[in-house]
Amino acid sequence: MAIYIGRRLLLLIPVLLGVTFITFTLTRIIPGNPIDQMVSPMASQEVRQQVAAANGLNKPMPVQYVRYIRNLLHGNLGDSFFTSQPVLTDLTQKFPATLELTSYAMLVALALAIPLGVAAAVWRDTVIDHASRIIAVAGVAVPIFWGGLLLIYFFFYRLHWLPPPNGRISPLIQPPHHITGLYTVDSLLTGNWSALRSSVEALIMPTAVLAFAVMASLARMTRASMIEALDADYTRAARSLGLSERSVVLRHALRNAMLPVLTYIAIVYGYLLGGSVLIENIFAWPGLGRYVFNAITSSDYPAVQGFILYATSVYVLLFLVVDVLYVFFDPRVRY
Repeated sequence: MAIYIGRRLLLLIPVLLGVTFITFTLTRIIPGNPIDQMVSPMASQEVRQQVAAANGLNKPMPVQYVRYIRNLLHGNLGDSFFTSQPVLTDLTQKFPATLELTSYAMLVALALAIPLGVAAAVWRDTVIDHASRIIAVAGVAVPIFWGGLLLIYFFFYRLHWLPPPNGRISPLIQPPHHITGLYTVDSLLTGNWSALRSSVEALIMPTAVLAFAVMASLARMTRASMIEALDADYTRAARSLGLSERSVVLRHALRNAMLPVLTYIAIVYGYLLGGSVLIENIFAWPGLGRYVFNAITSSDYPAVQGFILYATSVYVLLFLVVDVLYVFFDPRVRY
């Protein structure tokens, strides 16, 4: 297993190298000039040339790419044109907000989707199964931005139960002392109960929207996998041996049905960690999705390149974790 993990990590190097080349090329092709974002519209041509030279934008593309790779080998992702900070610093600052939001959304989705999918498979063509289908269709059909706006309208504007969409915490409350970067965790660790309450209230609406969208498709996939597992020969053999239905469902069928579900969870969680652009913009969430949206609209080459490197690394590492978990769920898997 250690050799397999080491080999997979080594394969990350050519993958990231290919991603850097594609990203570097595409960022130079998309419309927009970053110089327009860094200088005044009334700036002279001489000033524009000086700014371009200071950022290496006056060099040929091959020279810029070689310089970019050289900086990457030293752990330097470049400086953002938009924030004037190192891109690595920006990603480090924005990552906890996205991690907190997406992790809670994923936990809520898993807690609801897997039991619902299992119940729909066990009691096929019953009220539970029909209800799961309605939820799945609604989750796929309702756009994320529309669901977010509806929650804001009802729970903030009409009922006044939840705070306005103004970020991770109320502007009237001091954020907790930084330990992990996750406001809820840091509030618990420091005993800052006012910050805990405010951060939890701010999380409710965006977490609910993301969790509902993820839960719908995840429940349908769990149902389909469970039906296939419950109809398999090994399940019939387990029943013929006199095992209880609970044991057949939970110990035999569910364990095998989780293999494709695990893969789907990794795909969805990687996508969410890459930044849910619409949700973060609707709820003014200071995460990676909002960061990369601003970077793209302002032609911030270093920020876009750094973000895509981060997203690629997250996907590769998540699928590595899934491959390792396959061994636990299916003893036939060997590496």
